[in-house]
Amino acid sequence: MSEYQYYEFLALDRPLDEDDVRQVRALSTRADITATRFVNEYHWGDFKGDPTKLVEELYDAHLYYANWGSRRLLLRLPAGSLTAKEANAFAMDEALGVWSRSGHTLLDFSVSSEDGGEWEFETSYTLSAFVGLRAELAAGDLRPLYVAWLAGLTVWELAEDDEGNYAREIEPPVPAGLASLTGPQRALADFLGVDADLLAAAAEGSGPATADVVDRTALAAFIAALPAADKDALLVEAALSTASPGPRLLARYRAATTVPVPRGGTGRRTAAELLDTAYRRRTDRSRREKVAQAAAEQARARAAAEAREARLDKLAENTEQAWREVDDLIGRKHASSYDAAVVLLGDLRALEARTGGTTDFDRRAGELRLAHRGKPSLMQRFDGMGIPSS
Repeated sequence: MSEYQYYEFLALDRPLDEDDVRQVRALSTRADITATRFVNEYHWGDFKGDPTKLVEELYDAHLYYANWGSRRLLLRLPAGSLTAKEANAFAMDEALGVWSRSGHTLLDFSVSSEDGGEWEFETSYTLSAFVGLRAELAAGDLRPLYVAWLAGLTVWELAEDDEGNYAREIEPPVPAGLASLTGPQRALADFLGVDADLLAAAAEGSGPATADVVDRTALAAFIAALPAADKDALLVEAALSTASPGPRLLARYRAATTVPVPRGGTGRRTAAELLDTAYRRRTDRSRREKVAQAAAEQARARAAAEAREARLDKLAENTEQAWREVDDLIGRKHASSYDAAVVLLGDLRALEARTGGTTDFDRRAGELRLAHRGKPSLMQRFDGMGIPSS
């Protein structure tokens, strides 16, 4: 397979000005570039720019993947929407990096192939699948960060890392709703290669998802009770066309009105506990799948046997007609006709075997072989059936 790399950038909170566009255009002459989007595919060569620097200075989102296994999603949010301190609770070198720059929090979701092999991806990702994560995070939904932490554990498990790390690593705060991820969150889990059984194991310690529907009356009362200074700051932010204040306001509302759901148990789990639970789930699922597969195969075998018995019953009504049909099929001198003749001969042998022997069948089949000994292709099929010459 030839080399393949995909680069995409989006400016969501503020479009690039003409100077910005010229700056980006100098980095790639073949890319599709507008004031809000940059996209290019490389089948040879590399992008000349620094994606990290471009997101720190110009763009709000960046997507990259290559067919040798590297995957990266870089998001920039106003620090007021999500602080680096909040996000760092989920950071892991193998999957999520967090830092601050110029009033923004940068989130670097990335994984790489450990064995250097090519990454077989069936879906061509674009940033449209992931940009919804910014609004979710700004609204206080931290599931994307926990998903990234699980991606790091998946890398650990695949790498068979030092088990001592598993026992020392404690999971970050478990957000609600891990069992019912949103569309962007499911796309992120798939993109980062999060193990499905590990995600299910983690969801056992997660409460139900917060309802997406907001009570307008309750929200209006909450906003009415906000200090005037807070309202003024939100209006100034909206007027300056920076990031929409809506998600941050919803985050404050939900934090103030949502009753925490107790997790139960003894507290946060270790990576070892999660990986052990995932292993048990994987083993149980594999066992159930094998049992179901065996049952399905048995059902297919029974159905095939019943169908053949019904066919033999029908054949018993006129065996001489069947022998004439065998002669006719052989006389056509086609491979498909020979195959059909052999199938019919097999049925005739099975029908006679019902009575305890195949003497008459062996005699007549041997005569057929002798009569058509000059047909090598047919003789090969007779050899496969074990039909000797008479």
